Amino acid sequence: MRTVVAIDLGSNSLRVLKMDCKTKEFLDEFHATVKTADGLAHSGVISIEAQDRVIKALLKAKEQIDFSNSKIKAVTTEAIRKAQNSQEVLENIKAKTGVNFEIIDGDDEARYALIATLNRLKLLGIEPKSFMLADIGGASTELIFYYGDTTISKSFPVGIVTLTQSFNGLVEIADAIPAVTNSMRLFCQEVYNRYGKVEKFIAVAGTPTTIASMKKGMTYSTYDASKIHGTILTRADLVEQLKILLSMDRANRQEIVGVGREDLIASGVLIYEELYNIGGFDESIVIDDGIREGVAFEVCEG
Repeated sequence: MRTVVAIDLGSNSLRVLKMDCKTKEFLDEFHATVKTADGLAHSGVISIEAQDRVIKALLKAKEQIDFSNSKIKAVTTEAIRKAQNSQEVLENIKAKTGVNFEIIDGDDEARYALIATLNRLKLLGIEPKSFMLADIGGASTELIFYYGDTTISKSFPVGIVTLTQSFNGLVEIADAIPAVTNSMRLFCQEVYNRYGKVEKFIAVAGTPTTIASMKKGMTYSTYDASKIHGTILTRADLVEQLKILLSMDRANRQEIVGVGREDLIASGVLIYEELYNIGGFDESIVIDDGIREGVAFEVCEG
């Protein structure tokens, strides 16, 4: 097997990557905001509109990226896990695109995110003995504590789409954040009590990368992942960039963060900032790699 196409259907985004297994070079990639979990918090199902967005994005990805002669592995996460109509949704997607998705659990999500993160840290020349890795998704957040030989992880049903759609506005979300994230705090305390505090805080997924992109003066259309890897974000950076984001009109906000994400990033920042409190950190290292990269590496090495 020479190439792999790894597909990650998240609660807000569809991310596709084609990788050369021998060189580990990223040959092509595709990203689309599909809002899979839109309305899920209230309806309990993935809507027809959301399914159509996923199908349209997958067909577009297949036009851009040559899937033939590649091993294809497609995974999907919390939104589909939670949905009452998950099997029906996946059958519909397969019938219309030919792509067969596997629903993975929180442990698999954490494993893939960790594989990708360890690989990227090595390339960056950053090799901490221990770290807390946070993957802030659309419908769930994974916390992974890495201590070299020992890894402890847990998935929490708190994400930027479901959080945004469960409350009326940012003030309500901000008030609810301590209670919503309390299980994360208890988990972190339990891990620290047993293994000790970790050295670094590493953050992946759309919220951290968007704030890092804003700090570096990029827009959604000029976004360059290679310039994001290893970016340091302090608490002050989060507060400053959120303030800038909230001061913009909708059109400018869409230009910066992308259409379909403009109402979600603020919620993500509130989760992100609380994770600094939970882990006891003043700064985090941002990495753009995530589940799809981890899937690609695992398939190639398997």
